[in-house]
Amino acid sequence: MKFISSILLVVVLFFFGCNQKKKVSFINEGSEDTLSSYFSLANDFDLSPQLREIYIKKASKIVAGQENDSLHRVNLFKIANRYYNLDKFEEYKKTVFVVLKKSEEKQDFISLAKGYTYLADYYDSQAVSDSSFLYYDKAEKMYLELEDKTNQARIILNKANLQYKESDFLASEIMVFKALAAIKSIKANNIQYDAYNLLGAIYNELDDFDNAMTYHKKALSSIDDELTASFYQPKATSYNNIGYAYLKNDNYEQAKKYFQKGLEQENVFKDKPSLYAMLVDNLAYSEFKLNEMEGLPDLFYKSLKIRDDLQLTTGIIASKLNLSEYFISVKNIPKAGQYAKEALALSQETNNYRNILISLKHLSIIEPQNAAIYSKEYISVNEKLQKSERKIGNKFSRIEFETEEVKEKNSNLTTKNRNLLYALLSFTVFGLFLYIVKTQKNKNKVLVYKQRQQKANEDIYNLMISQQSTIETGRVKEKKRVAQELHDGVLGRMFGLRINLDSLNKFDDTIAVEKRNNYLLELKNIEQDIREISHDLSREKSELINNFVAILNDLFEDQKKTFESKLILSIDPAIKWDLMSNSTKINLYRIIQECLQNINKYANADTITIKFKKAENNLVLEIIDDGIGFNVNRSKKGIGLQNIRSRAHECNGTVEINSKMGEGTVIAVKIALE
Repeated sequence: MKFISSILLVVVLFFFGCNQKKKVSFINEGSEDTLSSYFSLANDFDLSPQLREIYIKKASKIVAGQENDSLHRVNLFKIANRYYNLDKFEEYKKTVFVVLKKSEEKQDFISLAKGYTYLADYYDSQAVSDSSFLYYDKAEKMYLELEDKTNQARIILNKANLQYKESDFLASEIMVFKALAAIKSIKANNIQYDAYNLLGAIYNELDDFDNAMTYHKKALSSIDDELTASFYQPKATSYNNIGYAYLKNDNYEQAKKYFQKGLEQENVFKDKPSLYAMLVDNLAYSEFKLNEMEGLPDLFYKSLKIRDDLQLTTGIIASKLNLSEYFISVKNIPKAGQYAKEALALSQETNNYRNILISLKHLSIIEPQNAAIYSKEYISVNEKLQKSERKIGNKFSRIEFETEEVKEKNSNLTTKNRNLLYALLSFTVFGLFLYIVKTQKNKNKVLVYKQRQQKANEDIYNLMISQQSTIETGRVKEKKRVAQELHDGVLGRMFGLRINLDSLNKFDDTIAVEKRNNYLLELKNIEQDIREISHDLSREKSELINNFVAILNDLFEDQKKTFESKLILSIDPAIKWDLMSNSTKINLYRIIQECLQNINKYANADTITIKFKKAENNLVLEIIDDGIGFNVNRSKKGIGLQNIRSRAHECNGTVEINSKMGEGTVIAVKIALE
């Protein structure tokens, strides 16, 4: 059984090696498979953002050389999508403008409409609502002409979302019902779900609790298996919306139940971390309002950390405002003031007038001596908010009006063109007659062309068969070579040894013993030959184990090219990287990246030493520099050091930081190996 298991293991490793070799080889070829691989790697969230961006750029180079056909434009949209996922919004915008230009050249109206949608999404991400609304409006008109009701309804819903964000609730309500009317005769459950959710949110803002609950529950009941597969956590989203409606109406008990239901949904944090953070924050606020202080303010901090990691500015502001309110209630005035001021600064930076007002309200309670100043600023900001909302609402209306006006002018132009068309119709009929005559003459040429094309297809097929045959021949030759190695080299020598040992059975003197020892030595040599043949067959696996080491080497090469510090790397060969989880590797990579960044910015080091060691059942990472050092006690609250400790903690590891002014720094991370 052990022998059979060993053979199976060798076979599995051989095929694994072959498959990996193929994977690497096709990435090095300039083919459609190569492009597909780059697109997949660019969307692999286990890779670092820098590496994913490299793959996007490689894909872009291939796509740039393609002919401007439908596949080329599809690939451009894929590139734009991947830049969007990396938050590279400027590159995303440039790519969208390229695809718009290419679509106009080919009069590809479907791609034009899609391009306008992508451009609107860009301006929405940059909080430029009027430009976003303009391009959504253009896309809507194009989808209307194309009779694509699904996409038309989706765009209308996007416009409604913009109006909702700008507090134009009544106009947003009208727009949502327009979207629902567009999909009345077709099945579009995902759009219907979004529409119901948005209506619930609108009525919640209008303090119409009954209608808000009606539409949120409609959204919840519309969730089916298909919707669950196409959405990230629709049930958790609906539970959060219903809970928030109860929260806004001061029914904290019911709100808490729905937030807990949302958090109980499977894989919420994995699938939609922003929603998870919102549920945690809302649950914490409900418990705070119910005076259930156990677990607070840790729940608020948990939500804030996730939002901070995801760089969700609006969510960060909401978390800090809730923390400020919490600390006001527990009479911790310094903490309350700290979070209120941080929320105010972020709100002012992003021109979020509503959160500016809430921050000022908190500060007037926290600092009653400055209440008059805060009240004056509150009034000023409130006036700005009202003007801004009126202005953006008027802009949205004007955009729609101007678009309709252009459409009417185009309609008049169409009527004039129709008259011209009638005048040219007779010439067209005559030209068509001539064309038919000419087509008849060309039929034989077309037939000949088809015959040649068929012959070319046969030749291509034969070439593919030949190529496959060549590959198979290569495999057979390799198998034959290994068989000959075993038969002619190993088996022949073993047979000779067996005969010689057999002949020595008749003797038992000193010469016979010496010969036996020589033959045993020869058997060891044969054993070594077999091991080398086995290693030849399985070398691929050992070469592929160190993918993580290769990624680290790329990082260190960039460091050497960019900075003058000498970099020394030491990796213990006893470390089995293939047995380590991807999560641990990513965190180790990030820790090294953070340390290098800190050293480059502050340390002025001449030499940086990075060591990976295996100590018993632990992996030890040491990062040593001979820079100026720092005061560890004063720097405990630094974001960089907090990130290092947090990432080590995620790997169930520990961090030890030793540094003194003028004596350099040693950071040691110890992680238990599974």
